[in-house]
Amino acid sequence: MARRKSVNIENSKALIHKLKSTSIMPHFNMASLDITNLYTNIPVTETQIIFADIMKQSGRPQTRHVLMRWYETLTKQNYFTYSNNILIQKEGLAMGAPSSGLIEFFLQHIEHQHVARLSKKHKIINYFRYADDILIIFDPNHSGIQNILADFNTLHPNLQFTAEMEENKTINYRDITIHRTPSNWKIAIYRKPTFTDTIVIPYTSNHPSQHKHAAVKFLYNRLHTYDLQLDEFLPEENTIQNILYNNSFPTQPHHPKPQKQRLHTHTNTKMGHIYL
Repeated sequence: MARRKSVNIENSKALIHKLKSTSIMPHFNMASLDITNLYTNIPVTETQIIFADIMKQSGRPQTRHVLMRWYETLTKQNYFTYSNNILIQKEGLAMGAPSSGLIEFFLQHIEHQHVARLSKKHKIINYFRYADDILIIFDPNHSGIQNILADFNTLHPNLQFTAEMEENKTINYRDITIHRTPSNWKIAIYRKPTFTDTIVIPYTSNHPSQHKHAAVKFLYNRLHTYDLQLDEFLPEENTIQNILYNNSFPTQPHHPKPQKQRLHTHTNTKMGHIYL
């Protein structure tokens, strides 16, 4: 797979970085595509053939043999417990099981075959994927989202996509809200309506301090690495402080801050920096 250009992203930080290098025009649209029941619809036998073809690029036959045995072991251990019965999943992969990582071999194979063609046909400016969540930026003057969706739903019998269009030039993807302006991308932290403060372990709980501070470090690391503009940075910082207060953390909990972390504030004419 290393020889093929991958379109999947590692995390939201990587997506934000790639968005910065993505051209933007006022009429561009964003949409998210979701693959319905991806894990249970992965064709295991077909993916094994794809995997074997990739392994042929390895120069060591012994390595290929071991990895193919590894594939068979993982895909045959699709058992689970339901109502006190042990069942075997005959098709697809089990979500959350060690075998679930094999979806990448299948999806990247499909993308290698079709994404460039569909991007050219529908004038898709950029395509990003994390697991089964896809974000596309496209020119609606060339193709509408329903035409794009119809073509995606012909890629493979096991793959069915749904689409969600941006609203008011804004779309939620993973843990960020992306807003497009006439000249750049504006990022905010997204939380689902069902979000609660239980993202962190209460400070007074009987847990190791490393465990209690892990989520705190994550929240502050995200705050300082997602390149939020000032009007998004300050509310997010306040949200984090409220979360910690509601979980009995000290008023000023210890959290690492990167030195001279720069917060960009964009305008059409200049860029300012706020040092934290």
